[in-house]
Amino acid sequence: MNTPAPPALPFLKMHGLGNDFVVLDQRGLPPSAVSPRLASALADRHRGVGFDQLALVRDDDSGADVRLDFLNADGSPSAACGNATRCIARWLMDQTGRTSVTLRTDRGLLAAQDAGAGLTAVNMGPPLTGWQDIPLARDVDTLHLPIPGDPVATSMGNPHCTFFVDDADALDLATFGPAHEHHPLFPARTNVQVATVTGPDRLRMRVWERGTGITLASGSSSCAVAVAAHRRGLTGRRVTIALDGGEIAVDWREDGVWMTGPTAHVFSGVLTPAFLAGLA
Repeated sequence: MNTPAPPALPFLKMHGLGNDFVVLDQRGLPPSAVSPRLASALADRHRGVGFDQLALVRDDDSGADVRLDFLNADGSPSAACGNATRCIARWLMDQTGRTSVTLRTDRGLLAAQDAGAGLTAVNMGPPLTGWQDIPLARDVDTLHLPIPGDPVATSMGNPHCTFFVDDADALDLATFGPAHEHHPLFPARTNVQVATVTGPDRLRMRVWERGTGITLASGSSSCAVAVAAHRRGLTGRRVTIALDGGEIAVDWREDGVWMTGPTAHVFSGVLTPAFLAGLA
């Protein structure tokens, strides 16, 4: 008896400043697990669709408009993904005609709103700077980690290690990033940023994302760098960050770290039964 092929699966492709996502809208569907194997197959830019993160949109029964869950390109989970949150918030606002929405993630309940001029803002919540919250392997000063280069540790729901350098563009991030992603001080691995102060409240930043690699932008990394720069006394609480994919604005307010930037819904498609059957 032949096993029936899995049904076709609709998806959306989005990006925020080149930080790109596949989005699966699972609202109204029975709970279903998306396996790490499916996530990594979808992330393959030659044999799948290609993405930096996979975002799952689910029903929420505790007051938010939707629930979001994220997987990295290697299939590992991520508690936060700022650019994907902004993209999905914009998509929901376009669907409903509203100017604000709330989204629940492992980070908590996040508020998003239309910022005008085609921009979307999301509150990524307050930063966490205690060593156990990031988490780190032991009690150290998170503002001055005992790692060559004197980085700063921050959590925005996921761990970040920020290095302030003279020239972020001159650094070999393809080597530097993975060496620090797996540093023993970070038991859950870490995102790695290299940042340079380029002017009053302006930063140039490049990022190596945990479980993905070099990306054109990262929302949670942008928030972490802004927090680290202010904690170090390098900038104020409102900064503009130049990423490989464009510029994003970050404002560390009393209610959390707000991030504002453009979004794009590039196309919608359908994963074929044949593709999905190969992963069964």
